[in-house]
Amino acid sequence: MSPEDVTIPEDALEETFLAATGPGGQNVNKNATACQLRVDVAALGLHPRVVNRLRHIAGSKVTKDRREIIFTARSHRSREANREEARARLAEMIAKAHVQPKKRKKTRVSRSQKAKRVDSKVKRGQKKALRGKVKY
Repeated sequence: MSPEDVTIPEDALEETFLAATGPGGQNVNKNATACQLRVDVAALGLHPRVVNRLRHIAGSKVTKDRREIIFTARSHRSREANREEARARLAEMIAKAHVQPKKRKKTRVSRSQKAKRVDSKVKRGQKKALRGKVKY
């Protein structure tokens, strides 16, 4: 699933605009251009496994009660660009959460591989033992 295929219900989102930091001069100082996007995870209507993966991927962006994910976009000068960036990040994260990880297939080291490893260790040890002081 690609980020373009993700549909996000508007009632699951809550946007607030804050004063941004960093470069941008008077525009940054006067206008609240940074976008803080709060997403209600339960209102997204996702499968419980996808919700768990989404919370895991979000990491520190998840609130303490694990109900919301917060995105803050402040790299652009305009509100609209920051709003689009926050929504794009959300869509990308949801698309990543839809990808189910492959289960690890257990493998074993063969007996011959173990023997080769032990032999190489013995040879290395013998070589190092010969580096000692010479006895007359």
